[in-house]
Amino acid sequence: MTTMYWWSFAGGVLLGISALLLLLMDGKIAGISGIVTRAIKPQKNDALWRYLFLFGLIVGGWLGLHSSVGRIPSVFGGNTMLYITAGVLVGVGTRLGNGCTSGHGICGMGRLSVRSIAATCTFMLVGAVVVFIWQHLVGA
Repeated sequence: MTTMYWWSFAGGVLLGISALLLLLMDGKIAGISGIVTRAIKPQKNDALWRYLFLFGLIVGGWLGLHSSVGRIPSVFGGNTMLYITAGVLVGVGTRLGNGCTSGHGICGMGRLSVRSIAATCTFMLVGAVVVFIWQHLVGA
């Protein structure tokens, strides 16, 4: 197994640990869509941790991009409208599914939420079908 896989594994472990700690220490769910939504419209005494969480995501992404660990593609195929459409569809799906993949997949399944298990199975199935269609039928 190459080093890059170990970094991915370590990142997954850290995500799980941080989600567990947030839940155990403060009773909060580490789903990004909920954190962002409530950071935009904060409730009393509930905004600081959300801002720090989002800041950590941005700094972590920046550090990952500028570190020598792994390779991140710098040129993507496709066109801008395809990416915009995909982003809008992700946002609509997040709204319809009452949460994002991180909230359902990492936090909800860890809590054995039936809704999150169903949502995660749906995400994975639809993702596999789309990749199959894109690679075998569209020919991209």
